[in-house]
Amino acid sequence: MSPVPDSIERWMAPFAALFTRPTWRHVLVLVAGALLTPGRRTVTAVLSIMGQRETGSFANFHRVLNRNRWSSLAVARHLFTLLIAAFVPQGPVVIGIDETIERRWGPKIKARGIYRDPVRSSHGHFVKASGLRWMVVMLLVPIPWAGRVWALPFLSALAPSERFAQDTRRRHKKLTDWARQLLLQVRRWAPGRPLIVVADSSYAAIELLSDLRAHLTVVTRLRLDARLFEPAPPRIPGTKGRPRVSGTRLPSLVQRLKDTGTSWCRVRVNGWYGGGERQLEISTGTAIWYHPGKQVPIRWVLVRDVQGAFEPQGFLCTDLQADPLDVLRWFVRRWAVEVTFAEVRRHLGVETQRQWSDQAIARTTPALLGLFSLVTLWANDISAGAAITPRAAPWYRKDEPTFSDAIAAVRLQLWREMTFPVSAHHAEIAKPPDPILNRLIQAVCFPA
Repeated sequence: MSPVPDSIERWMAPFAALFTRPTWRHVLVLVAGALLTPGRRTVTAVLSIMGQRETGSFANFHRVLNRNRWSSLAVARHLFTLLIAAFVPQGPVVIGIDETIERRWGPKIKARGIYRDPVRSSHGHFVKASGLRWMVVMLLVPIPWAGRVWALPFLSALAPSERFAQDTRRRHKKLTDWARQLLLQVRRWAPGRPLIVVADSSYAAIELLSDLRAHLTVVTRLRLDARLFEPAPPRIPGTKGRPRVSGTRLPSLVQRLKDTGTSWCRVRVNGWYGGGERQLEISTGTAIWYHPGKQVPIRWVLVRDVQGAFEPQGFLCTDLQADPLDVLRWFVRRWAVEVTFAEVRRHLGVETQRQWSDQAIARTTPALLGLFSLVTLWANDISAGAAITPRAAPWYRKDEPTFSDAIAAVRLQLWREMTFPVSAHHAEIAKPPDPILNRLIQAVCFPA
């Protein structure tokens, strides 16, 4: 009897061709165990929850992560294809890109660095964190049964610090270099679809935007004091000297805020900063964002709150024909990125794994991030037959399902298949086998 539930084998079937047959059997056990274990996502915890703690071939499961030959990039591409088919079968594809710190310690973790902790730091308080910096690309898509936008990771890359490059005598790649490489890779995976990338101000670099605008649309923040110009005028024949690269300088966004003659349009945007509907005033136009030796044409959008609850903000889009309201709607999807980073730590055990080899580190964290998207896909499959209801209480009202409800629905189906198998020849419900019952007891009694 296979230790893996039938649903896992069915859900994971699209990835079977990416692994050898022996590796595939171990992959199924690792995926099922990573879903069911409530504590640390170590190989030991996975084998324990799957009833194989006493197996003598435990090293084979470690080899899946640190030695066996399979391509993380191929798995990422396949996952992206499944997500697109399930949630965005047509229309523009909106993706987000951001980095997160996986807090890890230990001298054997070679790519470990010291970074600013974005969660614990504030404008007046700087907190450092030891760990690994991951750049993650996510699909930003509304989930029908959840009633909101979720950020679904499908491609991740380890972006070490400059100090690591110096110590290992490698060429250092800046965050913008990593972003360019990852986004162009995604572009090749979806050649016929409009691709819109949403990012924060870390990616508002003229060089990056200039390289990407021919391949996809980028929406990000714009500094209020950015240097904006009109396009260069046509060159008159016979004019001496080098041709002009920009036209007349335009007022900055700061100057437009102070100008009483600035034209404003009142709009309503849903999901602003993860909240409800917000009434805003926007002003927009096109310009050349210029810095000596660098330039990129953009559509700028200046936003201010009608009630004055937040400071005015500037945004840009590399598509000059884009509707400014669509630009804001695309950008507000980015708030789901931080929610996903919090959820994978809380429910999928990111930062609890203990691998230290380079290959295992490069595979484990992207696999756990991708598991978030797989759970969403599988919960979407479950929701087609029965509604996923949020877990609530008299003291805690919850109107829409969250990821905790999605993973609970997936776990419930897996435990039902393993604990109460249904036989076509017997109508009675069988008593749970003792090994399965022991696994359930251990999952409740042992926290890790």
